[in-house]
Amino acid sequence: MSGSGARRYTGGLVNLDKGRISREIFTSQSIYDDELERIFARSWLFVGHESHVPEPGDYMLGRMGEESVIFNRDRHGRLHVFLNNCRHRGMRVCRYDSGNSRKFACPFHAWVFSDEGELIGVPKLESGYHNDLDRSQWGLIEARVASYHGYVFACWDEETPAFEDYLGDLRFYFDDYCELPDGTHGDWEAFGGVFKWKVPCNWKFGAENFGGDYYHNPSHASVDAVVLSPAGTKGRHTYDTVSKTRAVHKLNILTQEGHNARGELFKDDYDYVPTYQEMAVVEDYFRDCYAKRQAKLGEKARWYGHGGTIFPNVSYSNGVQSMGTWHPSGPHETEIWRIFLAPKAAPDEVKNVLRHYVIRYQGPSGLTEQDDMENWSSAHEGARGTIAKRHDFHYGMGIGHERKGWPVSWLGGEIYATEDVSEQNQRAYYGRWARDMDRPPFQRKPLQAAE
Repeated sequence: MSGSGARRYTGGLVNLDKGRISREIFTSQSIYDDELERIFARSWLFVGHESHVPEPGDYMLGRMGEESVIFNRDRHGRLHVFLNNCRHRGMRVCRYDSGNSRKFACPFHAWVFSDEGELIGVPKLESGYHNDLDRSQWGLIEARVASYHGYVFACWDEETPAFEDYLGDLRFYFDDYCELPDGTHGDWEAFGGVFKWKVPCNWKFGAENFGGDYYHNPSHASVDAVVLSPAGTKGRHTYDTVSKTRAVHKLNILTQEGHNARGELFKDDYDYVPTYQEMAVVEDYFRDCYAKRQAKLGEKARWYGHGGTIFPNVSYSNGVQSMGTWHPSGPHETEIWRIFLAPKAAPDEVKNVLRHYVIRYQGPSGLTEQDDMENWSSAHEGARGTIAKRHDFHYGMGIGHERKGWPVSWLGGEIYATEDVSEQNQRAYYGRWARDMDRPPFQRKPLQAAE
């Protein structure tokens, strides 16, 4: 597609009025190439949590689109995200997943960069370059960085709005996710490294699924039939026991920005429901956190988030406190990166319970995510067939039944909420996708004048 501004996607391959989406957007190489330029080069992308780099000199490797990046904390404590790419011939200057270093050296020709991205060492600078190389112009390529309650995002485009503006009306729901169990915004810590695995499907399947697909719950019937949650009862969520004892509204929430959320709005009169009855220390911790949350948040404590998706490719999950990133690896493969977090100040017994729970629930060994992987890979296969790809996917559930706002004034911003099952969140997500894809290609301003 050329940069002519033609609206190929909005109303064409993505027809929200009819609730139809072309299977081509999941399988076309040319569309995928456009995504890298129009979406990934311009969006705020999740790269890690501050607890991954707690000390000066700490770093970890991340991804933005298909490209490797270095997420680090420099010697002065400042956060950076650099393209992991030597300015000389493009070799990776960092080849370890994580560590501590105040410099990054290219193994190809030994250009050396500081932890602030400056080019500080060049072999043969005098005899080869005759001191004509201006090192100040050839540092590592650096992205914009935003840390939001410790969750770190980066963006290449200088014209993309600041992260909080980009988040828009999702702020209420992502703030809720970032809260500790007691309702405060304190320190979380990532544990267990980064889970990484590949699935033979397009990256958008996971992003849309976690953004609002309650309709697929029959897929998890076998998981719901076993005792997976720490609550000690059948089910996979920590909140299942609570939900069964209260009158609730289960809501899908979309925002104008294409981000979305899922959760429950509990009735007013409710008490704490024991959830960890077999583990006194853990039960006492969460009971105390519950009382503090109720006192701090008041009526807003009625909202319990289940998770959602920040456009384009990171999904947050409440209850298990995880961030899952759907990294594109060509139109037919997704590399999933998932991190898990626990309250930093929680007792070790609490952290151990949460650690064991998340391993059973999500990630490559998680029973629930194994179901998801089967669904997504099969759906992707169903988008590639010679006959199948001639027919659109149906995304029409709930069209015309979206409700602007909800009967509580504090629930989000300019949002639409549909109770229980709907595909409104997916339609909003693909509406944003189509709008971004109809823009001209990303053009980064040159970092220096031509030499």
